[in-house]
Amino acid sequence: MKQGIHPDYREVVFHDMSNDFKFVTRSTVNTRETIEFEGKTYPLVKLETSSESHPFYTGTQKIIDTAGRVEKFRSKYGSRTPATKAAE
Repeated sequence: MKQGIHPDYREVVFHDMSNDFKFVTRSTVNTRETIEFEGKTYPLVKLETSSESHPFYTGTQKIIDTAGRVEKFRSKYGSRTPATKAAE
């Protein structure tokens, strides 16, 4: 690798603000804040959602009934007559 052209790849703490979950991983993200975590000082990135709080991963995701939506649309707009063709 060429020297001096790559971003600094280091350990960073990601903090999920919705449930106070913190984890350490490596990243090149630039941050101004630091945090003391498990006896070491790391750069800090604050998140709104992570795998610990996202509905898909926690199992609280709601399933949407798309077939019901289609039937509702057809019952509301299906009885209308199609547009007439332009006179030739």
